[in-house]
Formats: sequence, C-alpha cells, structure tokens
Amino acid sequence: MATNASPQRAYRAACPGCGAPVEFRSAQSTHAVCSYCQSTVVREGDKLARLGKMAELFDDHSPLRLMASGRCEGQGFTLVGRLQYKYGEGTWSEWIALQDDGSTAWLSEDNGAYVYIRPGSLKRDVPAPDQFRLGMQTAINGRPYTVASNQTVALIAAQGELPRLPRLGESFAVVELRSERGEVLTIDYGPTLVGAPAAVTVGRAVQLEELKLTGLADESVRNEGGRQFSCPHCGAAVTVRLENSQTIVCGSCHSLIDLSQGIGGELRHAIQDEPVQPLIPLGSRGQLQGASWQVVGFQHRMGHAPGDDEHYGWSEYLLYNQKRGFMFLVDAEDGWSLVRPVTGAPNQSSDSERAIYQGTKFRLKDSYEAETSYTVGEFYWQVQRGQKTFNRDYEAGRSVLNMEQSPKEITWSAGSRMDSAIVAKAFGVGEALLKRTDVGPFSPARSMSAVSLIIVVGAVLLLMLLVTRCTSDCDPRYENCSSSGSSYRSSGGSWGGGSSGGGHK
Repeated sequence: MATNASPQRAYRAACPGCGAPVEFRSAQSTHAVCSYCQSTVVREGDKLARLGKMAELFDDHSPLRLMASGRCEGQGFTLVGRLQYKYGEGTWSEWIALQDDGSTAWLSEDNGAYVYIRPGSLKRDVPAPDQFRLGMQTAINGRPYTVASNQTVALIAAQGELPRLPRLGESFAVVELRSERGEVLTIDYGPTLVGAPAAVTVGRAVQLEELKLTGLADESVRNEGGRQFSCPHCGAAVTVRLENSQTIVCGSCHSLIDLSQGIGGELRHAIQDEPVQPLIPLGSRGQLQGASWQVVGFQHRMGHAPGDDEHYGWSEYLLYNQKRGFMFLVDAEDGWSLVRPVTGAPNQSSDSERAIYQGTKFRLKDSYEAETSYTVGEFYWQVQRGQKTFNRDYEAGRSVLNMEQSPKEITWSAGSRMDSAIVAKAFGVGEALLKRTDVGPFSPARSMSAVSLIIVVGAVLLLMLLVTRCTSDCDPRYENCSSSGSSYRSSGGSWGGGSSGGGHK
C-alpha cells in the first residue's frame, strides 16, 4: 500500500550546483544529496547552499529505491534517504524511512535480510564500546541481551534526504546487542552525523513482502542483467546477479573475487584449486517452505574439536529468494538441515551446555573450530578461503541451532533437519546421491543371539579398518575424504554452521 499522507508540505528548491530540483519531504531533514550532480546541500531558510560533493554509492543492485513506500505495524512510510557504511568485511546500507506521523525510522540490511528500526533509549548512561565484550550477556532496560557485534565502521556515501550532515570516512564504533525475543538493539557512537551523541535504536527482522512495498526496482531487469567485469586473474567474463553480493567465484579459474570495493574498485582475488563439485548444481531451483529457492552459492567447510587433530567436513548451499532473502541447505554425514540466520540471540546457560530460543530448550551437541576450504558462486558476505570461526551446535529433536563466532561478531542460525528425499524431490536430484546415514542408537532385534551380535559387530569393525586403510592418503584438511571413492560426500559428523557471516552483511 502506497503512503499518501504527509505531515507537512514538501519543500523544493533548485540545486546550487546544477539547478536540478532538490526536494525535502521531512521536516527533520536539514541536508540532502542532489541526485543529478551528487552535491551535498544544506537548507537555510528558503535557500539551498552547496557544501561539497558526495562520494558515489557502491552500486549493490538493491531492490529498494528512494521513494519506495510500504507499511510496518500499521504505520505507512516512504524511503527518503540512504546511508552506506563500510566495515572490515564489506558494506551495508541503511535506508531512512519517513513515517506518516512525521517520525523517522530506518530499514537496514542484516544477514541477507532486513531489519526495521525505530529510535530507542537507555535508562542509564551509555557505556563505552570497550565495555561490551563479544558474547557477554547484560540487561538493557530490564531485558536480557547478548552482545553480538562490536565493529569499527565508517560512512562512505549517502543519497537523498539526511537528518544531519554526514561526516565521510571517519571511523567510529557500533555495538549490536540481540535478544531472545528477536530484537536487535544498536548503539551508534558516531560521529556518523555532526553533533550527534551516541544513538540508540531498536529493530526487528522483516521480509520485503511483509512490508508490502511499492516502487521497487524492476525485478526482471535485475534478474536478466547484472554487473559484468573481467576476472582479475584469468580475464574471463564474470557476471554479478545478486543485488548485494560481496564475493563471487570466477566460473573459469575458480578464483575468489572480493566485491566489497565495488566493480570499479581494485578487485582482490584468491586462487582456488580444489576440485570440489556440489551435488546440487549452482543455478538449480527448488520448492521449499512454499517458495521457489535458487542455489546461488556453495561452500565446503572443515571442522575439528579444539585440541583434536581429527577433521571432518560438511557443505553449505546458499539459497536465495527475492522476497524472502537467504537460507542455507546444509549437507553433513548425519543428514540434511535447512537453516537461516536469525535476528535475535538465544539465551545460553553459564556453561553453554543449554540454550533457549523462542521458548524451545536446546542442548549442546558439538563445539568445534570451522574453516572454509572451498567456495563457488555468489555470497552476500565477504568470503575468504581459510576463514575461521568457533561454532557450537545445539539440538532439540529435529530442530537445530548454531552459534558461529568470529573475532568481531556472533551469528546465530536456526532451522530443522530435513529428509534427503525432500531435498532430492525439491531440486530434481537422485535420492541415492543425497542419502545420508542419520545414525541412531543401535538396538538389535530380540531374536538376535549373542553370537550373531558378536559377528555383526566384528564385521563392522573389519569394514571400518578396511575403509581407514583405503583412505589413509586423504588429508581431510584439504580434501573431501570419502569411503565411496566415486562421488563427493561430506566426511563429518557435525551438521555445520548456518552462515560464515554476521550482522550487516
């Protein structure tokens, strides 16, 4: 539903740089960026003064556009401005939303999805950013939160109407705390805007289809077109199709290409030579949870328990739907699971053996260190071969929960186990190829004698010994070790993480 109400008349004047019309719809907006010449202008009474030229936005092919309108929790809004930030692993955008009552909200990118944010407050002085240790649990306004991110960021570009004049390139801290209720509380220490103190906002996850947005970019143009450039390693043509990809893999030489600086920037690349082939081909489409999902990325990861030399592997398929964002289809030796990053953070016990999320109690299954060994396709976060995280897997029946911690951020993913037959039917792949051994407790039949049981156990042990000898030349740190010898299989026991990334990617 479009937003027609306006709390005050719009103000329009000619840009002092090029003469094009510059419009202010919000009474709170003091500055704007001319859409024609990129001049930064300030409103002074009935005149506009030019302050300089704004840096160009990194074109992330977002479906969002200025003047797109929608509704959230009964309140209409219009996107009137955009701020683009950079942090250690890429960029993200926050859209300034003018609500029908004249107040300001924000629509921000978060883990391949979106968060609708409104102003918040603290009932005490704002602590310094170094007092927020990653993973610590604290109470904010009487509610429990977990510190999920503590990053140093910088504003790199802006567009449209702005509440105050942005200061480009100046680094500042941003701390995110997340709750079991699915809230994300952000403390922005600035100076994102001149004269602004540390700002507190609170948001919740939303889907674009939930907001009933109008005025979005033409979906068919994005799907059929895309950004093109030459691979910096081999020169082959590379096409970027996802609107907010941070990393892509060259289809010819399999080099990892960093897109976080934009296509016009200096593209870094890393050569990959591991011959890993996904069982579900990239580009495949499948029906899951009542929607069509496309396989846009694939990564193989290795894990091992701290202090243990034994390594195991699993695979993660990145699935994309234009309206619902991203999910991960995880292939491990003990079965398949479908998970997606969550906005909130579960409550953990002091010993991390238990976690509660949305009323469900989970128990710890595995703790391990994970490393990305191979990737192909596109990713909404900046993927690097050798990227390491510390993970914890929790389970409650068929429901699964994963915590993934990097030096600056903690990401949680939630989902459930999935039968291989459902995966095979969804993507049109032979079930025999996707069949996994979901091992349970061994329970021999009542008619089985003790002698027969000893024979069965002995045969299993002999088979395991033969398999070990046959695969003794396989190094699981760099290869996908498998007893089949013919087709790729995951080699591990963990169901693996849900994402290699974090908050604003």
